[in-house]
Amino acid sequence: MDQAPDQDRTRQWGQDRDSVRRYGGVDGHGDPSGHPDHVQEQARTMLATAVAEARAGLAEGGVPVGAALYGPDGTLLGRGHNRRVQDGDPSLHAEVAAFRAAGRQRDYRGTTMVTTLSPCWLCSGLVRQFGISRVVIGEARTFHGGHDWLARHGVRIVLLDDPGCAAMMRDFIGEHPELWQEDIGVV
Repeated sequence: MDQAPDQDRTRQWGQDRDSVRRYGGVDGHGDPSGHPDHVQEQARTMLATAVAEARAGLAEGGVPVGAALYGPDGTLLGRGHNRRVQDGDPSLHAEVAAFRAAGRQRDYRGTTMVTTLSPCWLCSGLVRQFGISRVVIGEARTFHGGHDWLARHGVRIVLLDDPGCAAMMRDFIGEHPELWQEDIGVV
């Protein structure tokens, strides 16, 4: 039976702080102390790329979700936004677009997927399938996807609860409820 998600665990990095201190570092992203302030600062910097993608998608008439995939050293590998409407492709979610833009990687350990919205089951499956180590999430208020499941399976989660991401999605859902329902598979 599933237990209620541990808020502190989900908000920080998907496992307990003692484990991070014991093993050092946070996914090899440069801070051996695993200090949460460093994690939050780095995550917010990365989120800016995903937010720019979400805004581009919205300007094109699509669903405003953006994503970016970063390498273990913090290098941007790929970025993209939800293009379901623009391309007529139901599988072209933001995380998929960023993953495709990154091109083939030999190994995904240590990489970080950054997304403006909690990943759906399709995108959560992509993270698990390829062993992406960490997911940074802008917000999970308007849609609570598979990030708790990812955390239970060892993916480190940083949930930023960004008010700008939440407002962008709330506005979009208010203006386009049918399109939003279609996007999340509830029609």
